Amino acid sequence: MAKVPNDPMNLAPVGRPCCLGDLARALKLELFGDPAVPIDHLAPLDKAGKGSLTFLTSTQYRRFLQSTEASGVILHRDMLSLCRTNALISPNPMLSFKQAIDFLVPEVPMGEPIIHPDAVIDVRASIEPGCQIGPGSVIGADVVIASGCVIGPGCVIEKNVRIGSGSRLVAQVFVGHDVRIGKRCFIQSGARLGGEGFGFAQDGPIWHRVRQLGSVQIGDEVEIGSNTCIDRGALEDTVIEDGVKLDNLIQVGHNVRIGAHTIIAGSTGIAGSTKIGSGCQIGGMVGIVGHLEIADHVFITGRSMIAHSIHEPGVYSGGLPSDSANRWRRNSARFRHLDELATRVYALEKTVRNNS
Repeated sequence: MAKVPNDPMNLAPVGRPCCLGDLARALKLELFGDPAVPIDHLAPLDKAGKGSLTFLTSTQYRRFLQSTEASGVILHRDMLSLCRTNALISPNPMLSFKQAIDFLVPEVPMGEPIIHPDAVIDVRASIEPGCQIGPGSVIGADVVIASGCVIGPGCVIEKNVRIGSGSRLVAQVFVGHDVRIGKRCFIQSGARLGGEGFGFAQDGPIWHRVRQLGSVQIGDEVEIGSNTCIDRGALEDTVIEDGVKLDNLIQVGHNVRIGAHTIIAGSTGIAGSTKIGSGCQIGGMVGIVGHLEIADHVFITGRSMIAHSIHEPGVYSGGLPSDSANRWRRNSARFRHLDELATRVYALEKTVRNNS
């Protein structure tokens, strides 16, 4: 495959150019190559050129190590023999690249901690010093926003919400009444926290909305992606524990609990009252039915359908095409015994061969 030429749109210039040796010392990484080579931008491995810093984590990009023109590559020691340019050795290349970004590209300051004159703030709200409130934001009664928070343009924060210090709501975030958000959370544009849970009572052909009386509790250092919705609980609270990372376009139903440091990819749907353990990793477009329990340290691959509780850590996959409900249930039950059936068939075939 021909190398894709460098395109300025593919490059991320750094705000703090340095030589590779300085970067190695700052990140405490072992350097193989020329410490004096300059680094002035970041780029993907297959598009990197002179002056680029890049990294390798996925084996599918390993082939580019032979031809890359990068000035430096952060990689695992196992990949060093394949690299034809300067290398920084890391036991965790992705984490080291994150640290390199923090060193080379300092974050742009958020600006002065001011309250925009177009913000609408109830007289009973309490906003501690050092906060920034953007234009068009609406802050309800009895809201408490701790120091160092950033509330971007167009956010709506209903009554009696608490937001911990150093948290940031980027723009147009909705926070329903009585929601609690911890410290140093990062909530992307369009997220909806504490909307009405999906609860209805049927009366013949008519559905009557059941009021949801719980709220939402968000722990410290939680990140929530754009347009992700977290429903408030019916009677108890929906709980997102410390360090959880949620991608864009995730639906979290009422009374769900997500354990600490679990990470969930986009377009996943979690139905009500499901409990997910800590340290889990859930791929994109996963569907999880309600009232399940998922153990700690469970890995669920993308597009899986989880219809039963998972009680042991490990990697889980699977999804079946839709069918009539009765036949789907029968086939699903048989599918779980497929390995056992295959073993029995193999044993029978072996017996027949030996007796023939």
